[in-house]
Amino acid sequence: MTIIEDPVSTRINRLSTASANRVIEPDADVAGHVGPGQILPDDLLSTAGLDLDLSADQRATLSREEVASITTVGVMFEAVLEAGFALQITRSEDLTDPRVTFLLHEIGEETRHQRLFIRMLEDLRPTAKHPLDKWLPRKIERFTVNRFIQHPALLYTLVLGGEEIPDLIQKRAAEHPGTDPFIKQVNRYHRQEEARHLSFARAVLPEVWSRAGRVDRLLVHRVAPAVIGGMFDMLVHPGVYETIGLPGWETWKAVRTSAPRLELRREATRPVLRALLDAGAVTPGRIPKGWRELCGVDRQGEPITT
Repeated sequence: MTIIEDPVSTRINRLSTASANRVIEPDADVAGHVGPGQILPDDLLSTAGLDLDLSADQRATLSREEVASITTVGVMFEAVLEAGFALQITRSEDLTDPRVTFLLHEIGEETRHQRLFIRMLEDLRPTAKHPLDKWLPRKIERFTVNRFIQHPALLYTLVLGGEEIPDLIQKRAAEHPGTDPFIKQVNRYHRQEEARHLSFARAVLPEVWSRAGRVDRLLVHRVAPAVIGGMFDMLVHPGVYETIGLPGWETWKAVRTSAPRLELRREATRPVLRALLDAGAVTPGRIPKGWRELCGVDRQGEPITT
């Protein structure tokens, strides 16, 4: 008897094979440390376009604090994904499903990324204090995360957002001659593995959406763009700017509405919207307002030129 495998399972099996054949141990294969001084060029700093008169020391400190802030968000976000994927495995009706196997590959890869990111944080030794930590109770954060990972369509939408955004940021950093060599190396390694994760999320999103309940679908349409937008805005939090003597919230507000930052956000999030369109989760002509504002597109999903 010949077992006919569905196209999605075939694709996922290939992704698992690729993961199994290319296991990169960061402690051995991504050796090195972050260098001294400024590690990102001026035009890749979040303050690009604000015409701030910063000294060389301020720019160096800002570059290191920004990378540390983004790295910290990465470690925490990947932990949320691991929790969500683990929950999916516990609820799987068939543990031999290729989707389960790839989820295990992805969890393993994400934990390796986290170990590398933590090594980077040890090199950077950031001093910035996140201002929201002063008033946002951890129990509210836990409640929100716990609810998010209960909804598969929302989870995979956030997976796409959480991986497309750093992918573009890391691409620009890796290709820029002014980026620290070790940061370039880390970014290339991370993007290589995240490409498989993005491919998996895009492959399963249509079937996840087809099974999604009313609440899950509502969350994707109305809540997901706000969450992804907030995640992007807080990649570099207000406390980072205070480390070089700038007013934290005032500078953060100026950064989030600056032309370069808006362009970056729109370019990074449009692939997420495209995946939702391809999955039938949103319809051209009826794209929710939140997604239009996040991605800078019209109701058809076409970029708005300003």
